[in-house]
Amino acid sequence: MSATAPSLLLLIPAYNEEGRIGPVLAEYAEFFYRHYAGRVRIVVVLNGCWDNTLGVVRAAEQKYLSISHLEFPGKIGKGGALIEGLKLAPLADLIAYVDADGATAPEALLDLVRRCETGEADCVIASRWLPGAKINHAQPGKRQFASRLFHLFVEGFFWMGIRDTQCGAKVMTRRAIETVHSKLRLADLAFDVNLLYSLQRAGFTVKEVPTEWTDKTGSKVVFNFRTSLNMLLSLVRLRLLYSPFYALLRPLRPLEEWVYLKLNAPPPRRAPDSATD
Repeated sequence: MSATAPSLLLLIPAYNEEGRIGPVLAEYAEFFYRHYAGRVRIVVVLNGCWDNTLGVVRAAEQKYLSISHLEFPGKIGKGGALIEGLKLAPLADLIAYVDADGATAPEALLDLVRRCETGEADCVIASRWLPGAKINHAQPGKRQFASRLFHLFVEGFFWMGIRDTQCGAKVMTRRAIETVHSKLRLADLAFDVNLLYSLQRAGFTVKEVPTEWTDKTGSKVVFNFRTSLNMLLSLVRLRLLYSPFYALLRPLRPLEEWVYLKLNAPPPRRAPDSATD
């Protein structure tokens, strides 16, 4: 292990992943031990799991010293899990996250890490929609359609110029995360948009690169009317957050939380200083 290589914190949010996360953890732990010189810490953030995900993660911890976990009994959402995990940013030079299903192979994540390590950008993200991307097993047609429709709304609201905000593989510098963490509010699947837009607004560079990706069966995300409405609501909420009128909407926040709960979605987080949110 080289003392000069950047240390890496890899976050893996997990919700009821007992059947998939064990091999993923082993693959990542072994690959980065062999191919990355810096110190690597893999932290699984358990989000309201009611299956044996915790038992599987604990078994992996016994085998690999690089693996640990955070557990949140309540269902705080993928975004909520990442917001909590990103509080550990001071522990590493580079911070990454991937999905628990193994859709992004360790080799693909290492490519992002190398690009961020060499200063290509403050945040380097994987993209399934850029020329050069290799998709070993594509998503079903309905999910692809929902993904592209969501992309149109994202571009319409935020004009970021990013083709694939939702691919679950991203690497960022510690400084970037520490700067924008207080702006990360969306606890649902729109968290990635919140992160990328906050980074761009703060002046950090974001680079999108083609990746190798494999769709996995057993996804916990069901794209239906409720999910779509939830994500659209989150985009509107994020757009308003960066508008001069947001403070005027504070009296409506109890209603906002009620709507999220009715949609079976985690409500947005509040700012550390509630006077600003």
